[in-house]
Amino acid sequence: MPRFTLPRDLYFGPGAIQELKNLKGAKRAMILTGGSSMKKGGFLQKVQAAMEGIGAQVSLFEGIEPDPSIETVYRGAQAMQEFQPDVIIAIGGGSPLDAAKAMWVFYEYPEKSFEDIKTPFTMPKLRQKAIFVAIPSTSGTASEVTAFSVITDYSTNIKYPLADFEITPDIAILDTDIPLTMPKTLTAHTGMDALTHAIEAYVATAHSEFSDALAIKAITDIYDCILPSYHGDAQARGKMHIAQCMAGMAFSNALLGIAHSLAHKTGAMFGIPHGCCNAVLLPAVIQYNAPACPQRYAAIARAMGLYGGSDRQLVNALVDAVRALNAKLDIAPTYAANGVTPERFDACADEIARNAVADPCTASNPRPIAEAAMKRVLTCAYTGEDIYF
Repeated sequence: MPRFTLPRDLYFGPGAIQELKNLKGAKRAMILTGGSSMKKGGFLQKVQAAMEGIGAQVSLFEGIEPDPSIETVYRGAQAMQEFQPDVIIAIGGGSPLDAAKAMWVFYEYPEKSFEDIKTPFTMPKLRQKAIFVAIPSTSGTASEVTAFSVITDYSTNIKYPLADFEITPDIAILDTDIPLTMPKTLTAHTGMDALTHAIEAYVATAHSEFSDALAIKAITDIYDCILPSYHGDAQARGKMHIAQCMAGMAFSNALLGIAHSLAHKTGAMFGIPHGCCNAVLLPAVIQYNAPACPQRYAAIARAMGLYGGSDRQLVNALVDAVRALNAKLDIAPTYAANGVTPERFDACADEIARNAVADPCTASNPRPIAEAAMKRVLTCAYTGEDIYF
């Protein structure tokens, strides 16, 4: 039976952090974050003050790294075991939000291992000890509204997308003051991640009327706002923060496709940010998938205001538009241009293709794919050549 799941409450707008006052009755709050940006901007202090203002004891867990590791997840879960929070608050980019979700699982079920929860939609019931509040600082991952958490196993250089509606946050707070602090490169990468989320959700096999409406709205708003956001326009930054959240609502329920399957595997292997990987992969992925759903890609192109007569012409216009966005956002168009040497690519391509086929996102891709075709898509993203359809 189809299902559509979102956080119970979503607060948005300037100063939305103050809505934490609605958590009256919370006794012990653990706040988790990444590096120093949330503290430098004063946002971490605002979260702490808001919780202390309603009488909660507060413990901080800082320093969650980009692309969080399994070891960090276990370390955070141990800190939760020691503090025993009834509210878990994650603030920052996708990495601290994702890590905190996984920590939450092991806090409530310390006997579980990572192997026990790797298979999608096999997690035990949560909220036995704590609820989860997510406050995103970047406009891309949408982890604040999704049923996903991406954790990296550095022993194998594989990113694992954990998936279960149990880890959908209870409360999402979109404080539009926060993304004003994002640097340009991060704005570009997270923006293209959000666009990829929305496009993949719209063509995914699990799409629905609910996810379609959110995906199309997210696509058009992102397309209109990403460039002014990149150049620092405050209003566009705020609109992007909302649009990426709508994209997250769409893909959390409709699921994703092979752009993310490959991004999960190439990001760790090549040391390239996730959003950049999606930006590089998206043109080749659209071209590969187009024979399976040309009308849906054409509908995206029309919504974006692109011109073309036939569905095929509109698909080509969509690919050209994505490539043009990358250029305007100063994103190098290929893996080769992003510094991956031919030797490194050749050494990893077969393994990446094999692991990407097994990625959970592949199951909802609109066109079935095997290893040889996956390697072909990856190779086109490396060289920049077209996949003809």
